[in-house]
Amino acid sequence: SDVGSQKDRVVTEEEWLQKWEMGNIGFHKEQGHPLFQKFLDVLLNGRSGLRIFFPLCGKAVEMKWLADMGHSIVGVEVSEQALKEFFAEHNLPYCEEPVPEIAGAKKFQSTSGNISLYCCSIYDLSSSIVGKFDGVWDRGSLVAVNPRDRQRYVSLMVTLMEKNSSYLLVAVSYDPNKHKGPPFYVPESEIKSLFG
Repeated sequence: SDVGSQKDRVVTEEEWLQKWEMGNIGFHKEQGHPLFQKFLDVLLNGRSGLRIFFPLCGKAVEMKWLADMGHSIVGVEVSEQALKEFFAEHNLPYCEEPVPEIAGAKKFQSTSGNISLYCCSIYDLSSSIVGKFDGVWDRGSLVAVNPRDRQRYVSLMVTLMEKNSSYLLVAVSYDPNKHKGPPFYVPESEIKSLFG
């Protein structure tokens, strides 16, 4: 698969934090992602009270929607600003606490208890810390991780999934020689080989 000049591209944590600080967050969808509504039934599959994971969650509005439907939401994001904006924009009270297993990490939890957002690198998480999930909404996450980290990312995601969990993945298709990313181009063939 030709990923052009992207395979060696690295976006640092500092660059992501800077995007949030500068408000350079064109990836944030204030009305939610149209594919979310379209495929929500596939994610939920008629089930209620699910645990749903949002990798690299930013301040995704879908977290609030799913929580309001009675699901438990866990997200992870390096930008503390993004997480605080999420709670502020939805007028959700929350508390903040350290995560003993991860140096420097914080957990922001809604007072109602159904939304827990971790501020740390996704690679610091494990099922022993966050448990396992019935569903994953991966919108802009696989396509945001550095290409050289994809296998590591997918290996982690697989360990976080329950046996019959649903994984909704949004990828983008374009000529990788014309854009340096992110979002990165992940061809369907690579998605299939990554997830098996």
